[in-house]
Amino acid sequence: MAKEFIKGNEAVVKGAILAGCQSFYGYPITPASEIAEAAAKFFPSVGRVFLQAESEIAAIQMTYGAAAAGERTMTASSSPGVSLKQEGISYAASSELPVVLVDIMRAGPGLGSIAPEQSDYNQIVKGGGHGNYKLIVLAPNSAQEMCNLTMLAFELADKYRAVACVLADGYIGQMMEPVEYPEPVEMKIDKSSWALHATKETRKNLINSIYLEPAELEAHNQNLQNKFAEIEKNEIRFDEYRTDDAEYIGVAYGIMSRIMRSVVDTAREKGIKLGLVRPISLFPFPKAKLRSYRENIKGYFVTELSNGQMVDDVRLAVGELKPVRLYTRMGGYVPSIEEVFEGFEKAFIK
Repeated sequence: MAKEFIKGNEAVVKGAILAGCQSFYGYPITPASEIAEAAAKFFPSVGRVFLQAESEIAAIQMTYGAAAAGERTMTASSSPGVSLKQEGISYAASSELPVVLVDIMRAGPGLGSIAPEQSDYNQIVKGGGHGNYKLIVLAPNSAQEMCNLTMLAFELADKYRAVACVLADGYIGQMMEPVEYPEPVEMKIDKSSWALHATKETRKNLINSIYLEPAELEAHNQNLQNKFAEIEKNEIRFDEYRTDDAEYIGVAYGIMSRIMRSVVDTAREKGIKLGLVRPISLFPFPKAKLRSYRENIKGYFVTELSNGQMVDDVRLAVGELKPVRLYTRMGGYVPSIEEVFEGFEKAFIK
């Protein structure tokens, strides 16, 4: 396998190409701009389509059209740009189109700053657009996973005819690390039963997100809910670190999971039995895994670069039997290992 020292944002593009992505439609925005730049460089060189749209809104609607034609297609942006895409994401989700979205989160609200945050959790995981839908959400914590989870996003988007999002904070997008490239994959899913082409055979296929009759729309919504339930049953992913004998469980994703891993080691050196669960799939969320620790632990310690958004899902998962404490930073500030450990001590030890 080939290996390269590369930015996380660029690893997304290499992963998309290896996954057989046929087109990229995007608009540059910091700290996601390298994705569009790398796509502009590499997609045409391997016979794929790159197009810089006139806006974020145009970009998501272009992916709608490409996905409707059966292409593997993607777009990428950062927090305010993803907000602009929400209507198009909702259309694609309702039309059951396999689109891949990459969101490299920055500090908000508003224009905020270009520094990293994790404040898009609710926007992405809870379905930020209108209607009763969800996205498949994968959260990498390394450049290697930026590549691998992008490839997985295409697989899951096709498998479930759903929008799949790779959700990463600005640190993961911007850091450079060695990436070992997997073998390229071929798209094996037959889309002829629903995709539209310029042929008489596919004229019967109609890509649609409008249902004017209440009973028809309710039935469509129920079909969507059944699909999301199937995703929750089959596609939960997480990573554990030193949880076998843990008395406390840390929960973090993205850059905070890497910091928390070192916090766990610091705690262990001081005789405190702290472990870590890293949700890799934010939807579906690893509720059952978090719940499984309740009998043997004293509490959960959630760390986020936001006002506290994932913590709501942790609390829903574990109930009120054990305390759930939260450590957050906002504004693009990424805390040190020492600061987070001090927060843990204040929450549970001192």
